[in-house]
Formats: sequence, structure tokens, C-alpha cells
Amino acid sequence: MATPKILLYYGFAPIEDPEAIRLWQRTLTESLGLRGRIIISGHGINGTLGGDLIELKKYVRRTKEYAPFKGIDFTWSNGTVADDGLSGDFGRLSVKVRNEIVTFGAVDELKVDENGVIGGGTKLTPQGLHALVADKDVVFLDGRNKVEAEIGRFKGAVVADVESTRDFIAAIESGKYDDLKDQPVVTYCTGGIRCEVLTALMRNRGFEEVYQLDGGIIRYGQTYRDKGLWEGSLYVFDERKTVTFSDKAAIIGHCFRCEAFTSEVRDCLDDSCLEQLVICEACETIASAACLLHGATQAT
Repeated sequence: MATPKILLYYGFAPIEDPEAIRLWQRTLTESLGLRGRIIISGHGINGTLGGDLIELKKYVRRTKEYAPFKGIDFTWSNGTVADDGLSGDFGRLSVKVRNEIVTFGAVDELKVDENGVIGGGTKLTPQGLHALVADKDVVFLDGRNKVEAEIGRFKGAVVADVESTRDFIAAIESGKYDDLKDQPVVTYCTGGIRCEVLTALMRNRGFEEVYQLDGGIIRYGQTYRDKGLWEGSLYVFDERKTVTFSDKAAIIGHCFRCEAFTSEVRDCLDDSCLEQLVICEACETIASAACLLHGATQAT
């Protein structure tokens, strides 16, 4: 198998029968030998898939034949090969129906039509972002959680004190970020989907001039690599855990044990813990990646 590719994509559109779309997408992806994760709701679809380039192109073509998904903009990146010769970036295929394709806890508040999210922020290309920054004093707001932002972020970005997207509504209603309501705010996230929802929620709560980076960090990094406003590594939701855009990427994360610079992220090894940890290789060799709450098992 040639080097696999990874597709990252989403589309907001009204879906009358999410379960029927799930069955269709499951059959389609299985027939093409793809792995990854697809989430479908009444608001649309969100997916990350890995596999052979030709099979992924077939998937794109067939998915776009469905009218609500015809406008989806797919983002491509290189994947890895597993021992079995298949895509090594995903252990299996998961296709599920959920209430939200991004879990903000805003099922009833989020409104979509055939053009996407209603009332979201102004979309910026990577080039448009640079033009805006040259023209205005903008504030970057990270639309991800603290661990993701720890290892990579836009320079000077505001990082909300959130563990997951479910925490964002409480964060922006807390008053802590009210000083941003009359400033130009640029939100960004991995591939752009979280900011589609976040910007609409922000505008509903009085944030006046809100932008979102179209295509997210991935598209920005593919455009400017490490010569722009981004610094560090990018957390991704597959077996790779983190990626960089060049061999000149800065290392800005700090190990939660010894404070050494690192871009490594691991899941807590305690089965009851969902926490993710920024931990350096040195600390991981002497203790398992267990959070402070659950302690660490010394290596033997």
C-alpha cells in the first residue's frame, strides 16, 4: 500500500433521517476498506477517515452525490501504514448518530440550513487572516481544550479554561471574557468545525466582531507551515496524537511532572480516568503516564 491519506471534513446541513445516513455511510466506508470516525446528527456530518488515496477519492465523490453534502470541503494530509498494510492512523471504523456532531450542549440553540450554520462568524482563509491581522489589533481565541493548546497555539492566543467543548458555554457566559465583546476576535480549532458552532454561540451572547479560521489550523499550517503566526505542534484525533508542519516546529508544551519542554501527549493509563497528559519521554520512562490524581506506577 502506498502512503495512506487522511481526510478531515464536516458539513452542516439539515438531515431528516440521520440513521439512514449512518447506514449508508457505514456501508460505503466498509466497502472501500476505510478506517476512522464519522458522526452524524440532524445538523450534519463530521468525519476523519484514513486509507488508500484512490478509495478515499471514491468516498469523496460518492458522499458529494448526496445533495446536503455536495459543498463539503475535504482537507487532506498524509497518514501512516500499519503492520497489516492498512492505514495505521485508526484502529477501527466507527459510524455513529449523536445529538450533536460537536458536543457543545447546544442542540436546540444551533440552527443550520442548506448553507451551513446560521449566525456564525465571518470565515477567513489563511491569507485573509494575515490581511486582517495587518489591518486590526485582533485577539485570537483558541476553540480547543487546554491540553491541545498547551502544545501548540497561535501566538498570544487567549486559551479558555475548558476541559472540553461542553465547558465553552459556561466559560463565555461567566463574564471572564466580556472584555472581548467589542474587539475583533478570531477563533480557531483543528479543522474548523468547533469554531462553526462556537462563533454562533458567541454572537448570540453579545460578541460583536467574530471571525473563524476556515479549514482550521490544518489548512493554515499547510499554507504557511512554521513561518506564520502558528507555533508548536498540533494535537490530532487519531493514533498519531500530534503532528507538526515542518522540521522547524517550536516545542512549547511543558511536561506536567518536570516542566521540561515537550510536545508529547498521552492518555492517563488509569482505566477510570479520561484525562490526557503532556508528558516528556524522560518522565514516561520512569513512571507510567498516570495523572497526579491516580498516581504513577514505577517502571520495573
